[in-house]
Amino acid sequence: MAAIAWDAATWLNPPPDMRTDGDDLLVTTGAKTDLWRTTGCGEVRDNGHALLVDFPVGARVEVGFVAELTQLYDQAGVLVRVDPSVWCKAGIELNDGMPQVSTVVTHGVSDWSQAPAPDWSGRPVSMRVSRVGDALTVDARVDNGDWRMIRLAPLAPDAVATAGPYCCSPVGSGLAVRFTRFAIQPTDNT
Repeated sequence: MAAIAWDAATWLNPPPDMRTDGDDLLVTTGAKTDLWRTTGCGEVRDNGHALLVDFPVGARVEVGFVAELTQLYDQAGVLVRVDPSVWCKAGIELNDGMPQVSTVVTHGVSDWSQAPAPDWSGRPVSMRVSRVGDALTVDARVDNGDWRMIRLAPLAPDAVATAGPYCCSPVGSGLAVRFTRFAIQPTDNT
């Protein structure tokens, strides 16, 4: 995979604190930041922090990170974004008292799926999204374990998208995330 230099990508909503530490990027989230549209609460939030590059059909993006989730809905992972009303985020999120592998797909309104991952907080997590034809395939793993598919979602093949690491703190602030990997490569099939 071709590693993306942290300074080669563009911030959507730069975080209040970020710095490099060797090859890693350390990010601290701002207060009440999120990416969400309408469903369940009527709120629209588009102030989550994301570092993005072009993401064409036939590409795969991978993001590695370590985050110690402490506040409700703290989250980090990978974002694929077309515009404020069309996007997909996938990562780990604190909910129901434990870390969850979580995915939100938004086409006008947001949906949300999650699965318990009680021992993933504070450990190296990798998320990858492959864009093939009209679909995004989302995979996750902890440490260097096996990849597991967590979501298949639609995305129009003619949509102009960007992708990269993201993090948010919808309830509080100050989630510290160490991003360890940001890379893009062609997928095995297009």
